[in-house]
Amino acid sequence: MLPALVRKTWRDDRRAVLGWAVGVAAFTTIYTSFYRQFQGAAELKQEALPQGMLDFLGIADMFSPAGYLQATIFSLVGPLLVLMCAITLTARTIARPEEDGGMELLLANPLSRTAFAGQRLAATGTAVTVVAAIPLLLLFVVVPRVGMDIPLSNVAAAGVGLIALVWCFTGIAFLAGAVSGRRSSVLAVTGVLAVAAYMANAISGMSDGWHWVRWLSPFHYFIGTDPLHTGWHPVELLILVAVGAATALAGVWAFDRRDVGV
Repeated sequence: MLPALVRKTWRDDRRAVLGWAVGVAAFTTIYTSFYRQFQGAAELKQEALPQGMLDFLGIADMFSPAGYLQATIFSLVGPLLVLMCAITLTARTIARPEEDGGMELLLANPLSRTAFAGQRLAATGTAVTVVAAIPLLLLFVVVPRVGMDIPLSNVAAAGVGLIALVWCFTGIAFLAGAVSGRRSSVLAVTGVLAVAAYMANAISGMSDGWHWVRWLSPFHYFIGTDPLHTGWHPVELLILVAVGAATALAGVWAFDRRDVGV
Protein backbone atom coordinates (compact mmCIF):
# COMPACT_ATOMS: atom_id res chain seq x y z
CA MET A 1 0.00 0.00 0.00
CA LEU A 2 1.17 3.51 -0.78
CA PRO A 3 2.34 5.68 2.13
CA ALA A 4 -0.38 7.81 3.70
CA LEU A 5 1.44 11.04 2.92
CA VAL A 6 1.58 10.19 -0.79
CA ARG A 7 -2.16 9.51 -0.83
CA LYS A 8 -2.85 12.72 1.09
CA THR A 9 -0.77 14.76 -1.36
CA TRP A 10 -2.63 13.30 -4.33
CA ARG A 11 -5.94 13.98 -2.61
CA ASP A 12 -5.03 17.58 -1.82
CA ASP A 13 -3.77 18.27 -5.35
CA ARG A 14 -6.37 16.30 -7.32
CA ARG A 15 -8.31 19.32 -8.59
CA ALA A 16 -5.19 21.17 -9.69
CA VAL A 17 -3.81 18.07 -11.42
CA LEU A 18 -7.12 17.43 -13.17
CA GLY A 19 -7.29 21.04 -14.35
CA TRP A 20 -3.77 20.96 -15.75
CA ALA A 21 -4.39 17.58 -17.39
CA VAL A 22 -7.54 18.81 -19.13
CA GLY A 23 -5.79 21.98 -20.29
CA VAL A 24 -2.76 20.16 -21.68
CA ALA A 25 -4.97 17.57 -23.38
CA ALA A 26 -7.16 20.24 -24.98
CA PHE A 27 -4.14 22.21 -26.18
CA THR A 28 -2.48 19.14 -27.71
CA THR A 29 -5.61 17.87 -29.43
CA ILE A 30 -6.74 21.23 -30.84
CA TYR A 31 -3.40 22.34 -32.24
CA THR A 32 -2.54 18.96 -33.73
CA SER A 33 -5.97 18.66 -35.33
CA PHE A 34 -5.41 21.94 -37.20
CA TYR A 35 -2.66 20.32 -39.27
CA ARG A 36 -4.82 19.57 -42.33
CA GLN A 37 -6.25 23.08 -42.43
CA PHE A 38 -2.78 24.53 -41.99
CA GLN A 39 -1.41 22.48 -44.86
CA GLY A 40 -4.34 23.46 -47.07
CA ALA A 41 -3.90 27.20 -46.59
CA ALA A 42 -1.61 27.98 -49.52
CA GLU A 43 -1.68 31.70 -48.81
CA LEU A 44 -0.43 31.05 -45.29
CA LYS A 45 2.68 29.47 -46.72
CA GLN A 46 3.43 32.70 -48.52
CA GLU A 47 2.84 34.80 -45.41
CA ALA A 48 4.68 32.52 -43.01
CA LEU A 49 6.65 33.62 -39.99
CA PRO A 50 9.91 35.44 -40.79
CA GLN A 51 12.97 33.22 -40.94
CA GLY A 52 14.41 35.03 -37.93
CA MET A 53 11.40 34.04 -35.86
CA LEU A 54 11.67 30.43 -37.01
CA ASP A 55 15.36 30.44 -36.06
CA PHE A 56 14.47 31.84 -32.64
CA LEU A 57 11.96 29.04 -32.10
CA GLY A 58 14.41 26.44 -33.41
CA ILE A 59 12.15 25.41 -36.29
CA ALA A 60 13.83 24.45 -39.56
CA ASP A 61 10.67 23.91 -41.63
CA MET A 62 7.27 24.80 -40.23
CA PHE A 63 5.40 23.18 -43.11
CA SER A 64 6.72 19.66 -42.77
CA PRO A 65 4.76 17.39 -40.38
CA ALA A 66 7.64 17.28 -37.92
CA GLY A 67 8.21 21.03 -38.20
CA TYR A 68 4.55 21.78 -37.59
CA LEU A 69 4.43 19.47 -34.57
CA GLN A 70 7.58 21.02 -33.14
CA ALA A 71 6.25 24.55 -33.69
CA THR A 72 2.85 23.93 -32.13
CA ILE A 73 3.47 21.38 -29.37
CA PHE A 74 7.15 21.11 -28.48
CA SER A 75 8.70 24.48 -29.18
CA LEU A 76 7.19 27.02 -26.78
CA VAL A 77 3.59 26.76 -25.56
CA GLY A 78 3.61 23.01 -24.83
CA PRO A 79 6.74 23.10 -22.66
CA LEU A 80 5.48 26.31 -21.05
CA LEU A 81 2.23 24.65 -19.98
CA VAL A 82 3.77 21.54 -18.48
CA LEU A 83 6.55 23.51 -16.78
CA MET A 84 4.00 25.86 -15.21
CA CYS A 85 2.17 22.78 -13.96
CA ALA A 86 5.37 21.25 -12.57
CA ILE A 87 6.52 24.44 -10.85
CA THR A 88 3.17 25.29 -9.25
CA LEU A 89 2.59 21.74 -8.00
CA THR A 90 6.15 21.38 -6.71
CA ALA A 91 5.79 24.67 -4.84
CA ARG A 92 3.16 22.91 -2.73
CA THR A 93 5.41 20.12 -1.51
CA ILE A 94 7.39 22.07 1.10
CA ALA A 95 6.62 25.76 0.72
CA ARG A 96 2.82 25.66 0.94
CA PRO A 97 2.50 23.80 4.27
CA GLU A 98 5.32 25.87 5.72
CA GLU A 99 3.74 29.17 4.70
CA ASP A 100 0.28 28.03 5.81
CA GLY A 101 1.58 27.08 9.25
CA GLY A 102 0.84 23.38 8.93
CA MET A 103 4.38 22.06 8.57
CA GLU A 104 4.93 21.51 12.30
CA LEU A 105 1.76 19.43 12.48
CA LEU A 106 2.81 17.32 9.51
CA LEU A 107 6.28 16.78 10.95
CA ALA A 108 4.75 15.67 14.25
CA ASN A 109 3.88 12.36 12.55
CA PRO A 110 6.31 9.46 13.01
CA LEU A 111 8.29 10.33 9.88
CA SER A 112 11.82 11.56 9.48
CA ARG A 113 12.29 14.78 7.57
CA THR A 114 13.94 12.83 4.78
CA ALA A 115 10.96 10.48 4.50
CA PHE A 116 8.54 13.42 4.60
CA ALA A 117 10.33 15.29 1.81
CA GLY A 118 10.81 12.13 -0.23
CA GLN A 119 7.16 11.13 -0.05
CA ARG A 120 5.93 14.61 -0.90
CA LEU A 121 8.31 14.74 -3.85
CA ALA A 122 7.32 11.26 -5.03
CA ALA A 123 3.63 12.15 -4.98
CA THR A 124 4.12 15.41 -6.83
CA GLY A 125 6.61 13.90 -9.26
CA THR A 126 4.12 11.20 -10.19
CA ALA A 127 1.35 13.74 -10.77
CA VAL A 128 3.63 15.95 -12.87
CA THR A 129 4.76 12.96 -14.93
CA VAL A 130 1.16 12.03 -15.69
CA VAL A 131 0.40 15.54 -16.94
CA ALA A 132 3.63 15.73 -18.97
CA ALA A 133 2.88 12.35 -20.59
CA ILE A 134 -0.50 13.47 -21.94
CA PRO A 135 0.89 15.03 -25.16
CA LEU A 136 2.81 11.83 -25.90
CA LEU A 137 -0.23 9.59 -25.37
CA LEU A 138 -2.54 11.81 -27.39
CA LEU A 139 -0.09 12.24 -30.25
CA PHE A 140 0.14 8.48 -30.67
CA VAL A 141 -3.56 8.63 -31.58
CA VAL A 142 -3.87 12.01 -33.32
CA VAL A 143 -0.73 11.99 -35.50
CA PRO A 144 -1.79 8.99 -37.65
CA ARG A 145 -5.39 10.22 -37.83
CA VAL A 146 -4.51 13.64 -39.25
CA GLY A 147 -2.07 12.17 -41.75
CA MET A 148 1.22 13.37 -40.28
CA ASP A 149 4.05 11.41 -41.85
CA ILE A 150 6.21 11.13 -38.72
CA PRO A 151 7.55 7.87 -37.28
CA LEU A 152 5.86 7.26 -33.96
CA SER A 153 9.25 6.38 -32.50
CA ASN A 154 10.33 9.97 -33.17
CA VAL A 155 7.13 11.25 -31.58
CA ALA A 156 7.94 9.07 -28.58
CA ALA A 157 11.46 10.52 -28.41
CA ALA A 158 10.09 14.07 -28.31
CA GLY A 159 7.40 13.14 -25.79
CA VAL A 160 9.85 11.43 -23.46
CA GLY A 161 12.15 14.42 -23.85
CA LEU A 162 9.35 16.68 -22.62
CA ILE A 163 8.89 14.44 -19.57
CA ALA A 164 12.64 14.52 -18.88
CA LEU A 165 12.61 18.34 -19.17
CA VAL A 166 9.78 18.48 -16.63
CA TRP A 167 11.69 16.20 -14.25
CA CYS A 168 14.70 18.51 -14.56
CA PHE A 169 12.76 21.62 -13.55
CA THR A 170 10.73 19.75 -10.93
CA GLY A 171 13.99 18.96 -9.16
CA ILE A 172 15.09 22.58 -9.40
CA ALA A 173 11.74 23.82 -8.07
CA PHE A 174 11.86 21.33 -5.20
CA LEU A 175 15.34 22.47 -4.24
CA ALA A 176 14.23 26.11 -4.27
CA GLY A 177 11.28 25.29 -2.01
CA ALA A 178 13.31 23.13 0.35
CA VAL A 179 15.91 25.88 0.81
CA SER A 180 13.56 28.86 1.07
CA GLY A 181 10.24 27.50 2.35
CA ARG A 182 8.48 30.15 0.25
CA ARG A 183 6.25 29.63 -2.77
CA SER A 184 7.21 33.02 -4.18
CA SER A 185 10.85 31.95 -4.17
CA VAL A 186 10.03 28.71 -5.96
CA LEU A 187 8.05 30.50 -8.66
CA ALA A 188 10.59 33.30 -9.08
CA VAL A 189 13.76 31.21 -9.09
CA THR A 190 12.48 28.39 -11.27
CA GLY A 191 10.57 30.71 -13.60
CA VAL A 192 13.60 32.93 -14.18
CA LEU A 193 15.83 29.90 -14.78
CA ALA A 194 13.33 28.41 -17.24
CA VAL A 195 13.07 31.66 -19.22
CA ALA A 196 16.84 32.15 -19.19
CA ALA A 197 17.38 28.55 -20.33
CA TYR A 198 14.90 28.94 -23.18
CA MET A 199 16.47 32.23 -24.29
CA ALA A 200 19.96 30.73 -24.13
CA ASN A 201 18.93 27.86 -26.39
CA ALA A 202 17.16 30.22 -28.80
CA ILE A 203 20.03 32.70 -29.01
CA SER A 204 22.58 29.95 -29.51
CA GLY A 205 20.81 28.94 -32.70
CA MET A 206 20.76 32.46 -34.12
CA SER A 207 24.33 33.62 -33.53
CA ASP A 208 27.49 31.76 -34.46
CA GLY A 209 29.39 33.26 -31.55
CA TRP A 210 26.92 31.98 -28.98
CA HIS A 211 26.70 28.28 -29.90
CA TRP A 212 28.41 27.29 -26.66
CA VAL A 213 25.53 28.71 -24.61
CA ARG A 214 23.22 25.88 -25.68
CA TRP A 215 25.16 23.40 -23.55
CA LEU A 216 23.99 25.30 -20.48
CA SER A 217 20.31 25.06 -21.40
CA PRO A 218 18.05 22.10 -20.54
CA PHE A 219 15.99 23.02 -23.60
CA HIS A 220 18.89 22.08 -25.84
CA TYR A 221 18.95 18.57 -24.42
CA PHE A 222 15.17 18.37 -24.87
CA ILE A 223 14.49 19.81 -28.34
CA GLY A 224 17.85 21.05 -29.63
CA THR A 225 18.63 17.56 -30.85
CA ASP A 226 15.52 17.73 -33.11
CA PRO A 227 14.06 14.37 -32.00
CA LEU A 228 11.06 14.65 -34.34
CA HIS A 229 13.50 14.35 -37.26
CA THR A 230 16.42 12.46 -35.74
CA GLY A 231 14.80 10.21 -33.12
CA TRP A 232 16.25 9.17 -29.79
CA HIS A 233 19.22 10.79 -28.04
CA PRO A 234 19.65 8.83 -24.79
CA VAL A 235 22.65 10.78 -23.49
CA GLU A 236 20.80 14.10 -23.64
CA LEU A 237 17.75 12.60 -21.93
CA LEU A 238 19.92 11.13 -19.18
CA ILE A 239 21.50 14.53 -18.57
CA LEU A 240 18.06 16.06 -17.94
CA VAL A 241 17.10 13.22 -15.62
CA ALA A 242 20.43 13.48 -13.79
CA VAL A 243 20.00 17.21 -13.18
CA GLY A 244 16.49 16.62 -11.86
CA ALA A 245 17.63 13.80 -9.59
CA ALA A 246 20.65 15.71 -8.29
CA THR A 247 18.66 18.85 -7.46
CA ALA A 248 15.86 16.79 -5.86
CA LEU A 249 18.36 14.96 -3.63
CA ALA A 250 19.97 18.26 -2.75
CA GLY A 251 16.52 19.55 -1.81
CA VAL A 252 15.87 16.61 0.52
CA TRP A 253 19.28 17.16 2.13
CA ALA A 254 18.68 20.91 2.53
CA PHE A 255 15.23 20.43 4.05
CA ASP A 256 16.54 17.87 6.51
CA ARG A 257 19.04 20.41 7.84
CA ARG A 258 17.03 23.63 7.76
CA ASP A 259 15.14 25.15 10.69
CA VAL A 260 11.52 25.05 9.55
CA GLY A 261 9.76 28.37 9.81
CA VAL A 262 12.96 30.38 10.05
